[in-house]
Amino acid sequence: MTQEYYNQGLFKAKQKDYAGAIADFTQELQLNPYFAEAYLQRGLAYYDYGEILHAVADYTEALKLDSQNIQVYYSRALARMVLKNIPGAMDDVEKAIRLNYNYAAAHNLRGTLLRKSGDIHNAISSFKKAAELYLQQKDGENCRLCMEKIKQLQPKPQSIAILKTTQKPLEITSEGDYFKQLIQQAENGDIREALESLGWAMEVDSQDGKAYCCRGVIRCKQGKFHDAIADFNQALRFNFHDAIVYRNRGKARLQMGDNQGAISDFNLALELEPENAMMYVARGNAYRSTGNYFKAIQDYTKALEFNPNDAQAYYNRGLANTHIEEIQNAIDDYQKAASIFCEQEDWKNYQQVLDSLKKITVPSTNLNKPNSALQRQKLLRLVGGYWEIAERLIEEAKYYYPGMSEDWYMEKVINDIERDRNN
Repeated sequence: MTQEYYNQGLFKAKQKDYAGAIADFTQELQLNPYFAEAYLQRGLAYYDYGEILHAVADYTEALKLDSQNIQVYYSRALARMVLKNIPGAMDDVEKAIRLNYNYAAAHNLRGTLLRKSGDIHNAISSFKKAAELYLQQKDGENCRLCMEKIKQLQPKPQSIAILKTTQKPLEITSEGDYFKQLIQQAENGDIREALESLGWAMEVDSQDGKAYCCRGVIRCKQGKFHDAIADFNQALRFNFHDAIVYRNRGKARLQMGDNQGAISDFNLALELEPENAMMYVARGNAYRSTGNYFKAIQDYTKALEFNPNDAQAYYNRGLANTHIEEIQNAIDDYQKAASIFCEQEDWKNYQQVLDSLKKITVPSTNLNKPNSALQRQKLLRLVGGYWEIAERLIEEAKYYYPGMSEDWYMEKVINDIERDRNN
């Protein structure tokens, strides 16, 4: 079938000869009455010609032949809106969105219909989604138009707090989420482009807590922890009280050396996600940084209850056990971590664990430096033969009493151990 009349109709429609296009599409449909696309194109021509009711009739015929055609639902929604059939138009646009959630124009039209219905809050949400989708598609003009609509509809500052307190906290968790995509883009090395896209999103809604949170996560990855913390604070000011904010702000504070602040944030995150194994590991690391090894071990153990194959939790618990001189427990943890990293073929972490294991099972060359072999043997006997403990005690003595000889440090450590045991 040549579809000669159909092709002529398309050409005439492009030339804005809508009457001629309608005639050609009609001829085509007389030859092929089951041609859904011809009904759609004739409907579009009728719409542009100002014959809205005829357009709706053709769109309806097209849908009888092809009920999954998104463009037909969208086109009929537009026509119904012109006819002031808002419920019918809303029904069509919702069907279009269900068929393709990433259809930016449908979200945009939905926002217009909601605005006409007086539902300003959901209209803003629809325009915002449309702007995000246009942004992804690099359609800057339509994105800016949506931004303008949002600015026109946004409530005055004094009423924003009341509005936002009724909103359910947002989550950056769904597959395909726009902000999650930007974080992934940054992880892939496109940090500048991700930040530029975020700049657009913030222009769409200057009080979008999720956007600030997303930028904070990216800034953490850049090592800009001061800026990241500022962004997380802004996210909280705009009522985005999600665990991801506290979790990442805690990590940033930990990097800044604010261990207690990090613990406080991790506590808040765990209130929202009490079964998050990674969060227990993060708080355990914070406790370990403060020297509270017992609480660190408790957190690592809790993490392993939720995820028994968390190699990092085993490794970190091994480090904490080493500090409290529970060497056999540390060895067990290191060996378990090494086994898991080996199975995962994570050779970098595997080697790191082996290096830590060596420190508590192999003599250090630094202990060969003192002239007195008897002193060395006596110290090793006092620490149960564990070389890392001896090294650590000597390093502590060097820190508090700099500039002394190796023999002096050895004797100092021996005397301190014997004195503590006699007390």
